[in-house]
Amino acid sequence: MLYIVGIGSGSPDGMTGEAANAINKSALIVGYTVYCELLRPVFPDKNYWTTGMRQEKERVIFALEQAACGLDTALVCSGDAGVYGMAALAYELAENYPGTKIKVIAGVTAALSGAALLGSPLTNDLAVVSLSDLLTPWEVIEKRLEGAAAGDFVIALYNPMSHKRTDNLRKACEIVLKYRAEDVPCGTASNIGREGESCKILTLGELKDAVVDMFTTVFIGNSVTRVIGGKLVTPRGYRL
Repeated sequence: MLYIVGIGSGSPDGMTGEAANAINKSALIVGYTVYCELLRPVFPDKNYWTTGMRQEKERVIFALEQAACGLDTALVCSGDAGVYGMAALAYELAENYPGTKIKVIAGVTAALSGAALLGSPLTNDLAVVSLSDLLTPWEVIEKRLEGAAAGDFVIALYNPMSHKRTDNLRKACEIVLKYRAEDVPCGTASNIGREGESCKILTLGELKDAVVDMFTTVFIGNSVTRVIGGKLVTPRGYRL
């Protein structure tokens, strides 16, 4: 069996019981080095096989090979394995390993855990967009941002900035600013569930010039999002 496991933030408190059970059932854990290092203190007796960044295909193939040989294997991803994770790639490559059973285990994705840190910014309709153009052309990302901004969706941004992608967040904010005022409340959540966890509320105008990293999730409020008691909140619309 190949379990494709979303481990949330990687801390025991952010992991679902189902995710922990799947890892406990597995003889081998396969994943990105950083995520496996988060798991080692929680599951110290497991065998691990890790790779670095941008070696996703190699990880999936190795996990499928082990599962095809009868070894219960957990392919782990941060957050949820079906949200910018390995689940889809595993199903695509599984055609070369007929008969291999796959079970996807849901996890708490950063849009949800980060929103909880900030308050309740995702209470109404929302869009999730990754600003990484490694696998998706920037022209496509721009169209998706335009649609989300025009539709007044609260927007959660993954992969907002890296050492090589230093201006994608600024460009994204400039697109949204065509539809929203500079004082629209926004938020950032960094290192969710890990050492150095932090969050910050700021305006869209301030967010445009903010410096964040790849371990940060960004939230852009819509026309009704506001700050209540120091928390970022998008009302559902109930009559008070």
